[in-house]
Amino acid sequence: MPAFPAAGNASAARTVTTKILIADRQSSVVRKLLFLTGAVVFVDTLFFAALTPLLPHYAHTLGLGKTGAGVLSAAYPAGAFLGAIPSGLVAGRLGVKPTTIIGLTLVGTCTILFGLADQPWQLVLARFAQGLASAFSWTGAIGWLVASAPAGRRGQLIGDAFAAAVAGALFGPVIGGIASVAGIGWTFGAVGLASFGLVAWAALTPGERHEPQSPAHLVRALGDRRILVAGWFVVLPALLFGVVGVLAPLRLSHLGFSAVAIGAVFLCSAGFETVNNIVLGRISDRYGPLRPIFAGLVASTVVAVLLPLPDNPYLLAALVVAAGVAFGTFFTPGMTLLSNLAEARGLQIGYVSALVNLAWAPGQTLGAAGGGVLAHATRDAVPYLALAAICALTLLVLWRSHASIGLTTPSVTESDSSSSPITGDA
Repeated sequence: MPAFPAAGNASAARTVTTKILIADRQSSVVRKLLFLTGAVVFVDTLFFAALTPLLPHYAHTLGLGKTGAGVLSAAYPAGAFLGAIPSGLVAGRLGVKPTTIIGLTLVGTCTILFGLADQPWQLVLARFAQGLASAFSWTGAIGWLVASAPAGRRGQLIGDAFAAAVAGALFGPVIGGIASVAGIGWTFGAVGLASFGLVAWAALTPGERHEPQSPAHLVRALGDRRILVAGWFVVLPALLFGVVGVLAPLRLSHLGFSAVAIGAVFLCSAGFETVNNIVLGRISDRYGPLRPIFAGLVASTVVAVLLPLPDNPYLLAALVVAAGVAFGTFFTPGMTLLSNLAEARGLQIGYVSALVNLAWAPGQTLGAAGGGVLAHATRDAVPYLALAAICALTLLVLWRSHASIGLTTPSVTESDSSSSPITGDA
């Protein structure tokens, strides 16, 4: 009966070939979505970070002071916070692709309007609307990518996407520096118009298979202690970046740095942070997200203590670069941990992305506005030292209780398949 083994071998070979073809197709889809997602979050953070070198200009010409500068800086994350739940509801009802397109269209429009604003209330309103719009584009794009990602590569892909976001933060101050020379209206108008190309790219990309999910799932997830703990590791770096994003540019300007020089400092900081996030994604997949979180807590505590000390602008610039690496160490493992826990609860990926915005936005808002107000009422050292104490306390609590709250599992799950197949449907 020699024919049967041969037939069996042929059947097995066809099965293996089919699996390879499916895996290759999935890999191609994920790679294309990574490029699109990277472009979307790059543009989002580009516009967010472009304000940094312009803060001293607005503080001086419009008489904002540290408090006003903090409010202006906080308007964007405040808008993102307000848009977090609505963007998740839209993604849960319509899908992540329409959510991405809606967000991108609004972000481009608000960016043009920000360039035309010349009064404090107009600037704050435009930044608030820009942040609200970014909640939709971020929720849609990140959800789109994570839905297509094999579980064992999720940390890597989130790290790569976040590296693109940091690259946007890297070039944002450059755009701000250019605007300070070439004109704010012309610069933001041109970049805003160019961003509409992403709308066409997203519209032409095949969408995901979508099944609407009740918002009740999101409400129940917010009652899960593990998800709240994971969300804290998105809130905490946002707090840190919110404070340093307001106080560091003003201090560097006071010590004699121009807007272009301040932009260059944050450019270098974001460059190192980009590389750091790529590495962190792979570490999170291999060893789990807690190891980089522990390292980030230690480094952030030290850097936050040192930031208020220098009177030399170059030493302060070096610490700002170090802060970008230390504070940024939380984001990728924190988002990976949050995504894994939320998926384990059966939460749709659009809601997971909304959870990230819901965690990041209040941290960034409180850090920017609260840090500015507190520094204005006291001195810069007070918010920095308060954050150092929070990082040290978090490190202590996590060290004592991480096993008991169920945060010891690595990113890689037993299944290495995509959580939500991508189809050719628009």
